[in-house]
Amino acid sequence: MHKKLFIPGPVEVQPAVLEKMATPMIGHRSKDASKLQERITGKVQEMLYTKEAILLSTSSGSGLMEGAVRSCTLKRAAIFAVGAFGIRWYEMAQSNNVPVDLFEVEWGNATTLEMIDEVLSTGKYDLITITHNETSTGLMNPLETIAGAIKNYPDIVFCLDAVSSAGGSKIEVDKLGIDICITSTQKALGLPPGMALCTFSQKAIERAQQVRCRGYYLDLLALYDYIQKKDYQYPSTPSLSHMFALDYQLDCILAEGLDQRFARHIDMAEYTRQWAREHFELFADERYLSNTLTTIKNTRKIDISALNRELGARGYQISNGYGKLKDKTFRIAHMADCTLEEVKELIDNINDILKIKN
Repeated sequence: MHKKLFIPGPVEVQPAVLEKMATPMIGHRSKDASKLQERITGKVQEMLYTKEAILLSTSSGSGLMEGAVRSCTLKRAAIFAVGAFGIRWYEMAQSNNVPVDLFEVEWGNATTLEMIDEVLSTGKYDLITITHNETSTGLMNPLETIAGAIKNYPDIVFCLDAVSSAGGSKIEVDKLGIDICITSTQKALGLPPGMALCTFSQKAIERAQQVRCRGYYLDLLALYDYIQKKDYQYPSTPSLSHMFALDYQLDCILAEGLDQRFARHIDMAEYTRQWAREHFELFADERYLSNTLTTIKNTRKIDISALNRELGARGYQISNGYGKLKDKTFRIAHMADCTLEEVKELIDNINDILKIKN
């Protein structure tokens, strides 16, 4: 039995998108491949409200996160973490011998304007990383506030982990001054895992040109330069199957309408939050709740693994807490092409299993 996924990724993928993955191959050095990438670029620029370059990587979002911190840190990186995935960005920098410091808040809380100002005003840093949406805690950082603080430091390269939010929440890249906005296919974009993409600003390009050791496969400047030189082609073979599916799915996203898509995600989030408030508790600060995933405190001390087994027998799957939050929380994702009706159906089944009366 197929389990309908309400986990932080991979997500449910529409049959028509899966069919596009089976499109017959073309030469990755052909004009058709160039046109495919050019089409994708234009649609991603529209979705992310940007005129900057778009890079694709045959990797998960972590690949571009590593590429960003290695390619664009000349002096020192400031990594701001609100959960597990901000910490991962810090570990990536350390592993690549990039000078770095970690600024972590207690899980469930947001990064504040005051924290950013205190760190960046030292003049020690030339790159900052922010997690927009943290799937371990169900928190969505206040992006406009954070971006406003970073704009006071024009020499800083601003990198954003939007892996679990882009395509499900509005991110106006150029207006916010984001230099590298990273996402991947298996979250709110609604495709299978295996490809990541990011914006790459002129400021980031100029910074990368000054960095000597940017790596090889994940050298963002090399990707950018090759695209410019070879007319939307890549130095190594990309996942054409993902590109066919992404080209199609971006059409679907734009056809739904960006405002409508973002509103649908908020509707699903609000329904899930209200249920969680009534029968459990929300983990993250109520002012900064994620629109694509809800992390719920296990105040009833339920056996989450047993709940998931019973849900699995009914054709559903949710997620246990992540890392140190395992069994202390559980998570319900509501992203990509998921609908409010499907969320209601899932929660009705959870209520039935746990004998919860509405």
